[in-house]
Amino acid sequence: MHEEKGEGSSTKCQFLRNCGEIPSNLSHCPNLKNLSLKNNLLEGEIPKEFGFHHKLQILSASGNHLTGGIPPLLGSSLSLTVVYLGNNDLTGGIPPFLANSSSLVFVDLSQNSLTGEIPHSFFNSSTLQAINLFENGLTGGIPSFPIIRASPLFFLALSINSLSGSIPPSLGNLSNLLGLYLFENRLEGSIPESLGKIPGLEVLDLSINNLYGRMPPTLYNLSSLAYLGVGANRLFGTLPPDIGVTLQNLQSLVMQKSLFQGHIPASLYNASQIQLLDLSMNSFKGLLSSSVGSLKNLVELNLGENQLQGNVWSVLSSLTNCSFLERLYLHDNKLEGNLPASVGNLSTQLERLVVEGNQISGTIPVEIGNLANLTVLSMDKNLLTGSIPPTIGRLQKLILLGMSGNKFSGPIPSSIGNLTQLNELYMQENELSDNIPASFGDCRNLNILNLSNNALVGPIPKELVALSSLTRALDLSHNILTGSIPMEVGSSINLDCLNVSNNRLSGEIPRTLGTCQHLEYLRMEGNFFQGNIPQSFINLRGLSELDLSRNNLSGRIPEFFGSFSSLQYLNLSFNDLEGEVPKDGVFDNSSETVVVLGNKRLCGGDAKLRLPPCSIQASERNLFKIIIIIIASVIIAIFFLCFLLIRLQLRKRRERSTSVPSQEDKYRIISYTDLLKATDGFSSANLVGTGNSGSVYKGKLGCEEKFVAVKVFNIHQVGALKSFKAECEIIRNVRHSNLVRIITSCSSIDSTGNDFKALIFEYMPNGSLDEWLHPKAQECHRTRTLDLTQRLNIALDVASALCYLHHNVEVPAIHCDLKPSNVLLDNDMTAHVGDFGLSRFLPTSGSTTSKNSASLMGIKGTIGYVAPEYAMGSQISTQGDVYSYGILLLEMLTGMKPTNSMFKDGLNLHKFVNMAFPERAMVILDPQILQNDQSEEFNSNIRNENFGRMQLRRCIISLTRIGLLCSKESPKERPRMRDVADEVHAVKEMLSKVEIIEGGAAVLPE
Repeated sequence: MHEEKGEGSSTKCQFLRNCGEIPSNLSHCPNLKNLSLKNNLLEGEIPKEFGFHHKLQILSASGNHLTGGIPPLLGSSLSLTVVYLGNNDLTGGIPPFLANSSSLVFVDLSQNSLTGEIPHSFFNSSTLQAINLFENGLTGGIPSFPIIRASPLFFLALSINSLSGSIPPSLGNLSNLLGLYLFENRLEGSIPESLGKIPGLEVLDLSINNLYGRMPPTLYNLSSLAYLGVGANRLFGTLPPDIGVTLQNLQSLVMQKSLFQGHIPASLYNASQIQLLDLSMNSFKGLLSSSVGSLKNLVELNLGENQLQGNVWSVLSSLTNCSFLERLYLHDNKLEGNLPASVGNLSTQLERLVVEGNQISGTIPVEIGNLANLTVLSMDKNLLTGSIPPTIGRLQKLILLGMSGNKFSGPIPSSIGNLTQLNELYMQENELSDNIPASFGDCRNLNILNLSNNALVGPIPKELVALSSLTRALDLSHNILTGSIPMEVGSSINLDCLNVSNNRLSGEIPRTLGTCQHLEYLRMEGNFFQGNIPQSFINLRGLSELDLSRNNLSGRIPEFFGSFSSLQYLNLSFNDLEGEVPKDGVFDNSSETVVVLGNKRLCGGDAKLRLPPCSIQASERNLFKIIIIIIASVIIAIFFLCFLLIRLQLRKRRERSTSVPSQEDKYRIISYTDLLKATDGFSSANLVGTGNSGSVYKGKLGCEEKFVAVKVFNIHQVGALKSFKAECEIIRNVRHSNLVRIITSCSSIDSTGNDFKALIFEYMPNGSLDEWLHPKAQECHRTRTLDLTQRLNIALDVASALCYLHHNVEVPAIHCDLKPSNVLLDNDMTAHVGDFGLSRFLPTSGSTTSKNSASLMGIKGTIGYVAPEYAMGSQISTQGDVYSYGILLLEMLTGMKPTNSMFKDGLNLHKFVNMAFPERAMVILDPQILQNDQSEEFNSNIRNENFGRMQLRRCIISLTRIGLLCSKESPKERPRMRDVADEVHAVKEMLSKVEIIEGGAAVLPE
């Protein structure tokens, strides 16, 4: 430490590469003003004595390993101007005292583990110029800035926290602000227009939040902007045609993974300063102009996952003017044409070239080998033909090479062995032929290789399977490979997946496979393997899927398979296995997880395998069955006449009884006094909720342990008595497991002599669906959430209830007020439809039901859920309930109420979802659905070919489609509820086959 002393001097204490803890006695240095400890190896807590040092002006201790909390009185020094404590391991909250210093100018607490809310004192300071709280665990909302005082703040960074609520419009009062960083939080609502009125704002990053609505036009007129980031939200609309003129200083425009649509304005290509342009994962359409090459300063261009058309030849040729280009993404569009030879003239700095998922045809030009700095080259899923040029081997920095899903033919060039840095290689689904090159053995960093679905011949090179770097997958399936698997396969000890199925491989399964103890998926079916299943397989205890079917294997099934706890699928069918099938572990209840068909000499095992017993001859067992059948037939014949007589008597008795039991026979009698005791005098503590017709209380009847829900009708409210009668009529005549079950009713006189009407229902401990979808602010930052499976189950429960009401009762019943608050959840999260106060029976021909039942008179419903034809005077129908169900389903998927403030000027929830369907269906999804499995996992990125994820995405799209069909404006276009219930059930069956595994990946067992 160097220390200078002198009265009145600018005293400075500085540590140079020190370690250990901060000495507490430093706080006693009488003239210490500047303490610089940054970028050392210091650890431990900050001495609390620094909170009492009144001459300290600068505290710089960033880039250490400091722990504990910030001293609460650190801001008590009236001289403190700069606090740099970023990039440490500090915990706890930010002390409000910290901003109390009248001279504090800079605060940097970034990259710590601070929690709690941002102190309001930070935003009331008249001296603070920079606040950096980036990358912590802060929660709560962003405090508002006072309007009465001009703030000198020019830098505000609150990114990568867990801040919630809306963006305060008062941020627009920060007239000196240059940089505003709010990305990667949980902010909701729309973007305030006031942000576009900050005169000198240069950086605005609001990406990766839950913002929705249209972009404020004021932002597009903010000429000072150099960086505009709003991606990964639920924003929509089109880009203004003059965006390239109004944002003349723009260097970065990031709008990925949103709901923007329309054409890319031509003026954007005139914004010559742009270095980063990311419009990926939207719905932009139209021609991709070759004018994009005018952006000569481009470093990254990402237009992937849109609906852009054009000739890839002209686009790539124009981009040769961009000498700084490092990353180019044009994937998943509708580009066509041939790859030009000028592709080799693209920037020498180009690192990533991604053009997969288009309609590009022709051959790969040999000039591709000029792009010596490429690390990622992805051309999957196009119409490319011809052979793979040997010049591909000149791309020695390649980490990922994707060429799958094309029509490449001929051999794999041996120059592939020059790609020594290669991690991933995808060549599946082509027409490649000839042998697999032994030069693959030189790719020492290869961890995934997929050559499946080609016409490759010859043996598997031992040099390939000897690669110890293979850790993720080796897929050689669906080729014409011959010979045996080399013993060197045991060198791939960390391999997760090996698939050599559907070839012409022969010989015995190598025992060395048993050393690959990390194997989870082993597929060897459809070959000519012979001999026993190796005993060394006892070491493969991590296997999840093993398929050895359609081979010539013999011997017994190893007992140790039964001890594999992770084994979920075992297929040994169509071999020559013999002996008794084990019964433990995976073989217990093995009808779905174990397949042993076509092994004629197997016996025993689980009864569901339907194999002959091993201890009793089959003929003896069949004789025993015949005797039992004869005896049973005699007994049945003796009692048959008696059974007919009894049945006739029961039928006569049923005919004499009424079809619906009287309320006196069906329900117990409950008095007003009983309900008064049950609810503790209808106390507010037991109040569950209130509605238009009355209030609902929780209580216990007598000595019963279970709670009940007591709905007390306010008979002075207009329509309440009618609602009571309607609910009684509906509930007397319907009964379904997904309808709220009534226990009894009470029609009596209360303690003041007034009429008293109440219904007593089964209590639903998990409240209403509305409480789960839209929890109140005091519910601890939405701790209760519903995942996709739960929402799908609820959707099916509600559909089943409506299907019953519409199609399975003698007189169809219409609910008329379906909404989330009327869907109640029991202890098992099973949904029950309740509140039949507005319900009506739909009269049929010859029905004695009151004509008023079908009239719209008295039908109110709830705004946002009521079918649009009701507003035109149409009579009620089952299609009105279908509309309400569609809106409810869309609300469950998006997490947005149909009455959201953004829905105006003709925009509603149905139209909002329809704008995003189907391409952007995952973008508008409620983020809470996938909070444990980041939604990015379910979007098709460069290398996502996991079939399970595709199925999961299909489930989301299918549910969205059902919601859109049900909520169509015309009743004639809506499906029947019976068909809706069937479709939702089909989606549930699809989802039940998808398993979410660690890391968020989804797999679909075959």
